This record gives sequence, structure tokens and C-alpha cells, in this order.
Amino acid sequence: MHYKISIVDDSSADTQYVSVLAARWAESAGHTVNICSFPSAEAFLFQCEEAQDFDILLLDIEMGAMNGVDLAKKIRCGNDAVQIVFITGYPDFIAEGYEVAALHYLMKPVSYEKLHAVLDCAAANLGKTEKRLCVTYDRSTDLVPLSQILYVEAQKQYVLIHTPDKTYRMKRSFAETVAELDEFFFKCQRSFCVNLHHITRITHNSVLLGNGEEIPISRGIAEEIGREIIRLF
Repeated sequence: MHYKISIVDDSSADTQYVSVLAARWAESAGHTVNICSFPSAEAFLFQCEEAQDFDILLLDIEMGAMNGVDLAKKIRCGNDAVQIVFITGYPDFIAEGYEVAALHYLMKPVSYEKLHAVLDCAAANLGKTEKRLCVTYDRSTDLVPLSQILYVEAQKQYVLIHTPDKTYRMKRSFAETVAELDEFFFKCQRSFCVNLHHITRITHNSVLLGNGEEIPISRGIAEEIGREIIRLF
């Protein structure tokens, strides 16, 4: 699974420390993460508006003009799914966390074990609402999370759904299948649509995925793929 995590804290030392712990959690749990940090609530809102792109927010409470609780309230007006975790040295705001459906409060200094458990819980909650692709094959049907799909491949009247553990062969058009994917999938060639989350390298004629597979791409499209990855991540 891939998650986008934001840390909002006016202490650069605390931000760096929590970033290291979050990256360690992702590696141990087999996830990939994109971690962004902001020195204030105002800086976060200036760049991210309603935080629609983030999965998990790790918010300090005591910051400048706008504290973490006020930031959370503003975010919740437009986003019910994001997982909010408060990280603070002050227990006084715990009651207010119920107003914004905060997942948890962690007291500074944060221990790796406690953050690990909270991030596991956040990931589980996000998994309940993740978009899935209905894949019918061999008289069976699986609901495959989009984040687990490496790429989709056309094969005559069939489509192949490639995941790290399995390849599904479904009798359906390539175009119909691609239409059900989200913005993180890119049609890189007439017969291939790749999940941008899993790309680790781009060459002039192919992309390399994290599992070592190499997917062909159309001529002259490498720069466009790079721009999409920068835009989305």
C-alpha cells in the first residue's frame, strides 16, 4: 500500500524525528510512503487547502496563530476520510479531538512502538474505504485494491491485472477496465496502463517497477510520465 503522510509541527527537530519513525513503520509494514512536512498550520493550508491528497496527518497542537486542533477542524469541513493523529506535549486538548474524529493522541516524545500501532490502525481504517476493482475470473470474483495493482495489460479480448502476488485474467476490454482506475494510473502504451506509485525508474522506452518488472512505453512519452509523477507526488 502507498500512503501520503503530512507532518505539521513548528519544531524542525520533532518533525525530523517523527519522519524517521514514519518511514521506519512503512518499511517494516511493507508500505511505501510520501512524507511531507510543514512548519505551521498556515503553511499547510497555503499549499494543500483541504488536504484531499493526504491519507494521514500527524499534527502538533501548540503552534503559532493557528493550532493543530483548529487546523483539524478546518480540514474536517472538506475531508472525512483523512486519518488525523495529534502529537503534543500537552494533554489539555484531548476532549477537542472528539470534534474532529481524531484517531489518537500521542504524547511527546513519541515512542516508535506507539506510533507504529497508531499508523497500523490508520492504515486499516483507510483500507476499509479504498477503491477496489471488481475482477471476475475462473467463475470467481475478487475485489482488488487499486493500490495493489502494478499494471494492467491488454491481451486480445482479455485484460491481465498484475499484482505483486497474482495475475488475474479477465474477459473484458482494456478500455473499460482502465476507465475504472484512478488518476494514479497512466496509459503508457497501447496495451499497458501502469500504476505510477510503483515506478522506480523511467528510461526512453520503458519504466521499471519496484518488483523488477520492466514495462514498455510509447515513444516520446517518458517526460510526460515524469511530469505526472511530480504533479501527483
